[in-house]
Amino acid sequence: MQISLWRRLFTFTLPYKAELWVMVVAGSVTALMEMAYPLITKWLIDDVDANGQEADLFFWAMVYLGTCFLMAVSIGSFIWMTSKIRVYASYDIRKAAFANLQNLSFSFFDYRPVGWLMARMTSDCERLTNILAWGLLDLIWGSAVMLGMTVAMLVMNWKLALLVLAIVPFLTWVSIKFQRTILGSARAVRRTNSRITGAYTQGIMGVLTSKTFSREAPNASEFRHLTGDMYIASVRNLTLSAIYIPIILIMSSLAVGLTLAVGGSDMLVGIVEAGTLVAFMMFARHFFDPVEVMGYWFAEMQMAQASAERVLSLIDAEPEIKDSDSVSNAVRIHRSTPQRETRAADGGPVDIHEVELVNVNFAYNTTVPVLRDINLTARKGETIAIVGPTGSGKSTLVNLVCRFYQPTSGQVRIDGIDYRNRSLRWLQSNLGVVLQNAHVFRGTVLENIRYGRLTASDSDVIEAAETVGAHEFINALENGYRTDVGEDGDMLSAGQKQLVSFARAILADPQILVMDEATSSVDTVTEAKIQRSLGQVLSGRISFVIAHRLSTIRNADRIVVLIDGQISEIGDHAELIARGGHYANLYYQQSLQEATRDWPSNRANDQTEDGEDLVEPSPA
Repeated sequence: MQISLWRRLFTFTLPYKAELWVMVVAGSVTALMEMAYPLITKWLIDDVDANGQEADLFFWAMVYLGTCFLMAVSIGSFIWMTSKIRVYASYDIRKAAFANLQNLSFSFFDYRPVGWLMARMTSDCERLTNILAWGLLDLIWGSAVMLGMTVAMLVMNWKLALLVLAIVPFLTWVSIKFQRTILGSARAVRRTNSRITGAYTQGIMGVLTSKTFSREAPNASEFRHLTGDMYIASVRNLTLSAIYIPIILIMSSLAVGLTLAVGGSDMLVGIVEAGTLVAFMMFARHFFDPVEVMGYWFAEMQMAQASAERVLSLIDAEPEIKDSDSVSNAVRIHRSTPQRETRAADGGPVDIHEVELVNVNFAYNTTVPVLRDINLTARKGETIAIVGPTGSGKSTLVNLVCRFYQPTSGQVRIDGIDYRNRSLRWLQSNLGVVLQNAHVFRGTVLENIRYGRLTASDSDVIEAAETVGAHEFINALENGYRTDVGEDGDMLSAGQKQLVSFARAILADPQILVMDEATSSVDTVTEAKIQRSLGQVLSGRISFVIAHRLSTIRNADRIVVLIDGQISEIGDHAELIARGGHYANLYYQQSLQEATRDWPSNRANDQTEDGEDLVEPSPA
């Protein structure tokens, strides 16, 4: 077991020293009260044996009641304090992990599924804080009980004490061994249960697809297989528990039996008093409870080491993309300067006039290049459209501009300065990004649009929505801008989500605007409205537009054609059409497809109500 790992986690409880001290004191008092019961019983029996009817039973009753009262107070105190420590530590661990996740680069999330991250933040944190709080408490309580009982038994009768203590090593080994096996079995049950829950959820959410492809029978068969695994894992877990508990009872009963046999013989010859024998039997019966409990937590700590490593890996992970030491130092210096409001966070210019990619190459790993020899300049007020087949590197290129990733080689310059020498937060605070799969947060439409600029007034939000053509559909919602969009925006269609995301980006008033298929899910009428307002939206900004529908980017200042990660063509629409290259071929293909798609409706418009052609037929 890695002690350093648990020492690191234990530091999350140190800010709560008052609660820790109360927990330690309360746990120790509880242990002392548990030791007191056998001793009170011994003294009562000895008093009755010595004084008969003269024994003061009322006094002993009051002593017993006082002990019960102290026990109740101490138990209540340590449960309260332990629960507080558990909640506080859980909050601090999750806060530290989440705060670090916000600063990590996109590459960190490329190979880590959302489910994996959620498990670290939820079940793993829950497991670790249970160990930190309740495991620590049981360690304090168990150590105090065993130490106190050992001292008491050795003082009363060392020979009987050694009989009881002789069983401890074997019982400790059995307890740890079984608890580790039982915990492993319990993990298997929980893993299988998670798979069943996932299958159940998928079956409900994908019921339309299942019925479409007649997958009901195979799905039911897979579910039966999972429930069969659950049955096997559950039976094994219950069997192990059923074996373990009797072993503990047998061992504790063996200790009581040995105490009774040896102590009873000594009592008959007057070596041991009756009160001492009864106290020893009570000690022997309860002495092994802490062994069982601490064995459980020891096994749990061993099993939870992987969880501890995973959670700490989130807290300790370093972002691949971050400010250099010189930039961080410039940011610190700028905070103390009186002109900080007129300069960027790093002390540089606030405005962005030009973004330039110089000999940029990029690969998500070292073997497969995604972009090669990219040279491109975008100036303020220009709109750069990026087109190309799927997988050509269009989204990767704009991700490099946004510094979500950094070039493997080459430079991205802002006004002639490598953007690695500018503040990352400053750059990304000047970005507006509208994605094809727009994300909408839980909350109202108003709150989602205002996410682009938290200080914006309601009128600013409405103006942004009107600019992108979202105002009409928002007003049609039940509560207008106050409508709750549901989890992940489930109450909105894909096109409505895009419009909300578009309005959010416009409200931020970014210097660099990136639109990645920003209108792919909206209807043609709404898209036409957006196209009419794009001149106002794009004015005065550096804009990058990724589009598959080439008709939407005809007015771009330059169109960049990417093929296999390289720039194949660049120019405006007229130049590329005249050149007759890949863009021209793609444009004519799309135009033909759109004309073919629209032909039936156009044909209908060219006919009279009785079906006769309005166009004069050509002569035979």
